[in-house]
Amino acid sequence: MANITAADVNKLRQVTGAGMMDCKKALVEAEGDFDKAIEILRKKGQKVAANRADRDSAEGAVIAAVNADKTSGVIISLNCETDFVAKNESFVKLATDLATLALNYETKDDFLAASFNGLTVADKLTEQTGVIGEKIEIGSYEKLDGPFVGAYIHAGNRIATLVSLSANVDGAEEAAKNVAMQAAAMAPLALNEEGVDSAVVEKEIEIAKDQLRQEGKPEAMLDNIAKGKLGRFFKDNTLVNQDYIKDSKLSVSEYVKSVDSNLTVTGFRRVALA
Repeated sequence: MANITAADVNKLRQVTGAGMMDCKKALVEAEGDFDKAIEILRKKGQKVAANRADRDSAEGAVIAAVNADKTSGVIISLNCETDFVAKNESFVKLATDLATLALNYETKDDFLAASFNGLTVADKLTEQTGVIGEKIEIGSYEKLDGPFVGAYIHAGNRIATLVSLSANVDGAEEAAKNVAMQAAAMAPLALNEEGVDSAVVEKEIEIAKDQLRQEGKPEAMLDNIAKGKLGRFFKDNTLVNQDYIKDSKLSVSEYVKSVDSNLTVTGFRRVALA
């Protein structure tokens, strides 16, 4: 039987993040073979992942990252089962490291197949499921490219946003962050009127007409009045038309143009835990 020292156990714990007893058992089973012990812990993770596959992973950390050129950003949510795990410093660091890696991949599938510290991302998540004892998975995966991309992560890592602007001008970084904060706080449905799904528009028109009928308005007037109400809906629910939260005298579009007269918001992404 191999002589398993406390230093061996601690080394395995540092590498894998597994508990002391789990590491000792793995080393004993592996007869002191370090690499084999890691594989044993990974297999334990795969077993735990299968057992917890039907569990709800509604908690987690939502992280946004932007590349060095400020031309591309990504948001990922690293989901888990409990708030306790989600707030753990090492869990948030893992989410942050994964978001940085995700900048290099266009799709979630490519990202999950990417190499991360000697494992694929998918295998790392399986390993961490075994270490932590909770279902760990990538939930949302959103990319955004543009001439200038900024990000915002709300305190507590439950909401993150990306915003793209039409040009990298003086003040673009602050403007992008401010608009990203707006998107986090106000949860717009779309960037502008054109981005709202036609089914949503039709539903809003019908709701407005029903309200007007109940108010006794003549049928012939309903279309015009409903369109006016639709304008209010667009103002409240599309990012560029919303009142800017730091100065309600301006719309978001007007705020951005106050930074540079030619500047516009070209896109946004928002991810929030339920």
